[in-house]
Amino acid sequence: MNSAELADRIAHDINTGELTSGTWLKQVDLEQRYQSSRAGVRKALDQLVSERLVEHVPNRGYHVCVLDTVQRRHIDEIRAVLESAAAADIVLQATVEDIHRLRTLATQFEEMIFKGSLLQQYEANLAFHRELLSKCTNRELVALAFAQRGRVAGARIGQWATRELAEHSSREHFAMIDAVERRDGEDLAQLIRRHILK
Repeated sequence: MNSAELADRIAHDINTGELTSGTWLKQVDLEQRYQSSRAGVRKALDQLVSERLVEHVPNRGYHVCVLDTVQRRHIDEIRAVLESAAAADIVLQATVEDIHRLRTLATQFEEMIFKGSLLQQYEANLAFHRELLSKCTNRELVALAFAQRGRVAGARIGQWATRELAEHSSREHFAMIDAVERRDGEDLAQLIRRHILK
């Protein structure tokens, strides 16, 4: 596995809460955990530092970034601006097949609320949002949006503290799909903003 793939795996474990906010990332432990070389681990960690998911403390090592409530809110506001800006393009680009695929993914998330783990909910939610944003032709905007999403380590998996919150997110997913189907970019943008900033 190359360092970019390793960085993706570490980021995934951070975003799912397996490596929690503030956790010190000992290189020897990461080498064993991910079956990688010291050089590969160091390069992956440096990449995650550049993405602001991990912090390097000279003479101490690397740890998962700790964000306070204000920083998390600011990141969510950035995401809301970016993702809602994609709405007009999404409604123009989405095909009937894309809308069907979005409904399938939204249904999978809904099912995970009742019979899946938090990790499965997280993965289903991420799949839905990846598919939705994949309709935007501005790949730089999408990359920035996902980079910001990834900066809020471990918080995403805990966003559905109650079943009611998860069900609310699910209803919002279906409302977004309805807006795409109606080709209503303005409504989709508002729904995306509300979904992120709730």
